[in-house]
Amino acid sequence: MKILAFLTRILLGLGFVVFGLNGFLNFIKGPMPTGLAGEFTHALMASKYFWVVAGLQLVGGLLLLINRVPLGLTLLGPVVVNIVLFHLFLERSGLPIALVFGALSLFLLWRNKESFPAIFPKSAPSKPAKK
Repeated sequence: MKILAFLTRILLGLGFVVFGLNGFLNFIKGPMPTGLAGEFTHALMASKYFWVVAGLQLVGGLLLLINRVPLGLTLLGPVVVNIVLFHLFLERSGLPIALVFGALSLFLLWRNKESFPAIFPKSAPSKPAKK
C-alpha cells in the first residue's frame, strides 16, 4: 500500500505540475471549448482568474512531489472539485481524466487522514449519558 501511495503522489504531483505550467506557458495546444464551457473558460482567462488556478495547480503539484501531501491536498482539493464539476456539467469530453484525478486525490486524502482530523475524526468510545 505504501508503494501505491507513493506512485499516486508522484503521478498526481506530476500531472498538476504539467497542467499548472501549461496554464502559464500554453505548451499543450487544444481547441477552445464551445458553448457554455467556452464562455466559462473565456471568463476565467479574461479575468486572470485562470492564472490563480494554474498557480494553485503548480504549487500543489510541487508540494506533492516534495512529500508535503497535506498542504498540497489542501490547495488542490477545491481545484479538483472544480475540475470534476466543469467536466461533469460543461465539457464531458474530459470527464474520464477528471474522475481519475479525483479518485487519486481521494485516495491520497484517505491515506493521509490523520492530517485531516476535522474530516476523519477518531471515533471515541461512547460514554453513558449523565443524569
